Amino acid sequence: MQEIRFHGRGGQGTVVASIILAKAFFSAGYHVQSFPVFGVERRGAPVEAYLRLDTKKILVRCNVYTPDHVVVQDVKLLENVPVTGGLQAGGWILINAAVQPENLEIFSGFRLAWVDATAIAIQNQLGTRTHPIINTAIIGAFARIMEIPPMEMICDAIKEDIHTKPEQNIQASQVAYDSVRIVGLVD
Repeated sequence: MQEIRFHGRGGQGTVVASIILAKAFFSAGYHVQSFPVFGVERRGAPVEAYLRLDTKKILVRCNVYTPDHVVVQDVKLLENVPVTGGLQAGGWILINAAVQPENLEIFSGFRLAWVDATAIAIQNQLGTRTHPIINTAIIGAFARIMEIPPMEMICDAIKEDIHTKPEQNIQASQVAYDSVRIVGLVD
């Protein structure tokens, strides 16, 4: 079983990202669970969402405490949220950032990748300049670093769930898939 923890802010589409990714994995033949954890429910507040996937039935019914991978939808969360807490050694950390994050020592022992999902969302007119909706871009980048699920499944899940600007969301996902930057294992 693989467990993924998403860190984001209210209004970025963090929960929707985990759901779309779960549907894409389900279409690819995986058993999945996807669920959010909310603190203060308001735009900009930190949000977590979880995704489990396995080739067999998932019987676990609790939060994800030791994820295999982490997705960070706002680079500023690195300043005050322990995003690597419990992360398994060698796990991926995917960050929405315009440039490679600084202070690489906090990522020691993990694989790091980043993508400018904010710019991609703005280019595709997803949300507004001040509140871009980056979820479809981030799942495209995630699919690239994991090499699963296939982009075809991501696109199908977006078409099924996103009724506003579905083509722009698919485009954002594909651009992020093609432009994600991979550091690999950080020593």
